[in-house]
Amino acid sequence: MPERHAWIDASAGVAGDMLLGALTDAGADLDFAQRCIDAVLPDSVRLRSERVTRAGIAAIKVHVDVLVEDPPHRTWRTIAQLLADADLPEDVRQNATAVFAKLAEAEAKVHGTTPEEIHFHEVGALDSIADVVGVCAGLHDLAISSLTASRVAVGSGTVKAAHGRIPVPVPAVTRLASGWELVAGGEGELTTPTGMALVVTLCRECTDLPALRMDSVGLGAGSKDFHGRANVTRILVGERTSPSRQDRGDSAVLIEANVDDLDPRLWPGALADLMAAGASDAWLVPITMKKGRPAHTLTVLSHPSAADRLRELIFTRTTTIGVRQTDYRKFALPRAWVTIKITGERS
Repeated sequence: MPERHAWIDASAGVAGDMLLGALTDAGADLDFAQRCIDAVLPDSVRLRSERVTRAGIAAIKVHVDVLVEDPPHRTWRTIAQLLADADLPEDVRQNATAVFAKLAEAEAKVHGTTPEEIHFHEVGALDSIADVVGVCAGLHDLAISSLTASRVAVGSGTVKAAHGRIPVPVPAVTRLASGWELVAGGEGELTTPTGMALVVTLCRECTDLPALRMDSVGLGAGSKDFHGRANVTRILVGERTSPSRQDRGDSAVLIEANVDDLDPRLWPGALADLMAAGASDAWLVPITMKKGRPAHTLTVLSHPSAADRLRELIFTRTTTIGVRQTDYRKFALPRAWVTIKITGERS
């Protein structure tokens, strides 16, 4: 079965509202995004879109109008609870949670604290929560099953933030971008922490445009119109055929831990929780450790975007004090459900 794929062109930068605008221009329903945001932040923000031009190119600019005065700064713990309690499609909830978990980890490293206690300031403002949930809703609405992205233009110079003037790319972006290809791309802040977190969390890999049978393209506009450079994020949507996917393979990570002191009755529940948290597969292999002690190797296979929360769950649900993680390529045959009749009954 063909894979519905989207490729993000971030060669001019990326921000949450720009990516939401691109998805809207590509056909995503902004009203559906609004309903998802309302489920998390009732009566707090209102989305509206307008057609604009950036360096002579037409694009959609999505505005997030804040409806409440003096919105509070929020911790990752608070945002996680808001997402957990909201009435959302499960993939929207999981993706939005993964994006904010990545943001929390990066911001905690920047400010020297823990992810649970980090106060997001700009990132945790209502408009950024709306951007993340809105983008995840747009991907759901367009039925996009996989994402890749180009190298990211981050900008140069300095920008004023809550704690004073800081260099571009800002510290959170540099933390988030580890392993991703970056270029300066121009003056000013071209990529925000929210935009970078969406790309590195939701996209399989940094790559040039893959082979696609195109069906739509969307352009999302930034706030400024630079002379000679279109301030837009593009998204190209189409079907990625099976041979292309098999040739390239899918990015995957393998997380492992040797455990010799866990009550075996707890393993079935731990494996079930790992699968529910987004693991592609999870299994145990009996081993013998030092001094002949019986033990198990826990192995978890997942998409890279789920690795952070799966590692945390392993530490929570098992007695291990460390894990090892390896990058892999996963190759899978196309799969689909087919209904057949056996002795007159559908099966």
